[in-house]
Amino acid sequence: MTKAPLFTPVLIAGCVILMIGFSIRASFGVFQIPIAEEFGWLRAEFSMAIAIQNLAWGIGQPIFGALAERFGDRKAIIAGALFYAAGLVLSSFAVTPGQHQFLEILVGFGIAGTGFGVILAVVGRAASPENRSVALGIATAAGSAGQVFGAPVAEALLGFYSWQTVFLIFAVVILLALFALPFMRSPVAATRQELEESLGTVLKRAFRDPSFSLIFIGFFSCGYQLAFITAHFPAFVTEVCGAIDPTGMLASLGITTTSALGAVSIAVIGLANIAGTITAGWLGKHYSRKNLLALIYLLRTIVSAVFILLPMTPASVLLFSLFMGALWLATVPLTSGLVAHIYGLRYMGTLYGLVFFSHQLGSFVGVWLGGRMYDLTGDYTLVWWIGVGVGAFSAIVHLPVKEKPLGLQPA
Repeated sequence: MTKAPLFTPVLIAGCVILMIGFSIRASFGVFQIPIAEEFGWLRAEFSMAIAIQNLAWGIGQPIFGALAERFGDRKAIIAGALFYAAGLVLSSFAVTPGQHQFLEILVGFGIAGTGFGVILAVVGRAASPENRSVALGIATAAGSAGQVFGAPVAEALLGFYSWQTVFLIFAVVILLALFALPFMRSPVAATRQELEESLGTVLKRAFRDPSFSLIFIGFFSCGYQLAFITAHFPAFVTEVCGAIDPTGMLASLGITTTSALGAVSIAVIGLANIAGTITAGWLGKHYSRKNLLALIYLLRTIVSAVFILLPMTPASVLLFSLFMGALWLATVPLTSGLVAHIYGLRYMGTLYGLVFFSHQLGSFVGVWLGGRMYDLTGDYTLVWWIGVGVGAFSAIVHLPVKEKPLGLQPA
């Protein structure tokens, strides 16, 4: 019997779109200081813009998932790219916090249409059952690959252009990602029962299932931790390491400035996460996904607590980035795979989009609270410890999840 290929055109095209979209999204933290300094904004004002972006992403995720299932995946992705580009272009002309915050709604919807909810559903349907978990891990890792070069490229471009021009460049780049669309064709790999059931029936089944609620609640901490670090870590590193290492360690690491260290730290997270997400996808093929998720959240909790308790140095920043990066998006292939396994493939995009909304609620809180607490206290310590607490909570709530198909054939 011929073995099903892992690297299909759908997987490769999906990886390209995710890589480009997430390279841009991961770079927004680099713009925090330049924008705030140009307009004299408080840290909380830019943070609110990014928080709104994350919330709009969460709201848009199930909407674009449903649009993809109703009108076609490629139409949903085109709409997402147009929202993304429009948001970036219009944001480049924003001169008040209110304008910037409002326009981030468009960017958030753009990320939803070109991000995990839509792309992973296509990849999941196109992959064979034996390759599905690994394929979801590879697609997730593509987003991390974008993170590897997104922040450093933004930092480099800011050395030559204004932040407004960089936003315009990024708008063109996200539209170029649409050239991968002709390869985004996948069958609706669903059972007869799934095809006959309506979305409302499947949603009611999921909402009545305690496991769906536990997965929803557990994903909150993932969003909180990731969004806080993406939005605030570059500025945090620039300020803290600039104060404690004004001389030689950065140079010995081949890094010339603390702002560059902030961008490099985000890239290190992305680089480590390529291996982490692929490994998580492979492990999800062989072991309990819910137990793996509990383990990942526990390890994140330990890594964050140790980082805050130890003295802050450029070396500790890079080590934290490496360890946290290995766990960064490892939850995504496991969570999406768990949703597909329990509730089926037919409406995976919508169901995962609903779960992902919890992730983005956490993102909103993490980004906004980071900026708010910084303005009130002058540091991020309390926000870090809240992240430690919610991570431990997520590790616990995944343990009671019942990992078996709910009235459907196994995905």
